[in-house]
Parts: sequence; structure tokens; C-alpha cells
Amino acid sequence: MSRYTGSSYKQARRVGTSLLENGKELARRPYGPGQHGQDRKRRASNYSDQLKEKQKVRFMYGLNEKQFKKTFKEAGKLKGVHGVNLLILLESRLDNLVYRLGFASTRRAARQLVNHGHVTVNGKKVDIPSYRVKVGSTIAIKEGSKDHKAVKDALSKVLNRVEFVTFDENKLSGIFVRLPERSELNPEINESLIVEFYNR
Repeated sequence: MSRYTGSSYKQARRVGTSLLENGKELARRPYGPGQHGQDRKRRASNYSDQLKEKQKVRFMYGLNEKQFKKTFKEAGKLKGVHGVNLLILLESRLDNLVYRLGFASTRRAARQLVNHGHVTVNGKKVDIPSYRVKVGSTIAIKEGSKDHKAVKDALSKVLNRVEFVTFDENKLSGIFVRLPERSELNPEINESLIVEFYNR
């Protein structure tokens, strides 16, 4: 399956939540996309709720179905709550941590930054967005990319950062200090519905 390159606003309206986690997508049109977006008032089934939740998280982190299912299976092999483990694995992706550190204003932009070789992990260039970052690793902008306009623009808009990363403004680097806790992640996600979807 090829990667979706269409409008993220349309995806957000389809699942009824802000995928950028800032509410911008739903500010003007808080209803489904398409000609009949405002008319769909049928009561959703359990399957529909589960599917929508799975799609919501998949769209949010920018994975295709095969990647998402593989990550879900990996989460099931870890100790702890399956749904929470899934979110922790998604948060540990390099593209997500580049976004969390503020080097990019969206996860899609963070993925492009990684793909184009502007990011290093522990001093080595990594251009794989799905790279699983280990706790204690240092993520930085490559020396030759520190004046990159997109990075500067994104950093100028950062208001606050999550507590499981630290950031050094002088070095343009950050450290993944610990795994996130569930309370630090998006409260609008109901991960139990995703577990129900795959276990049905």
C-alpha cells in the first residue's frame, strides 16, 4: 500500500478529531468531508467505532496499515497493557520524536526532515522515519542543516514540549530521557478500541 499524500484536514474530518493535535483542522468544518458530510447522523456500530479509532491513531502517526499492524503485534509481546504499549512504541519512532522536540511543526514534516538526512541519532545520520529510538539517545539536527529554514520556523513556534524529552537550544539537540506515561499522551485516544478491533 502506498503512502497517503492527500489532505490531512480531510483525514481529520473523516475520523472527527484533530490529527495535528491543535484543533486547526476542525475549526472551520467540524463535520465529515464530502457532499453529505453534515448529513451523516446514523448511529455508529461497535465495529465502526473500533475502525475509526484505529484509523485515527494510524493517520495521526502517519503509518500505513501493514506498519501499524506490525507495531500492534510487537506491542502485544511487551509487558504491560497492550494498548498503552502500542502508543509508547509509536511515540518512540524517530519521526515522532523529531516532531516532539519541535524540529518540525507536524509529523509529516518531521518524516520529510528525517528522510532527507537532516537528523542524527547519537551522532550518526539516520534517514529512516520508523527507526525505534532507545531511551537515553540524543537526537540532533545535522551540523550542515542547523540553518535549515523549516527547522528554524518550526522551533520559533514551539510553546512547550512533552516531559519525556529534554532540549538544548544551543546544540539543536534533544534527549529521549524516558518512555512516556499514558497520562502524557493524547487523552482523545481510546486505545482499548484498537485492541478490540484487532482481537475481534
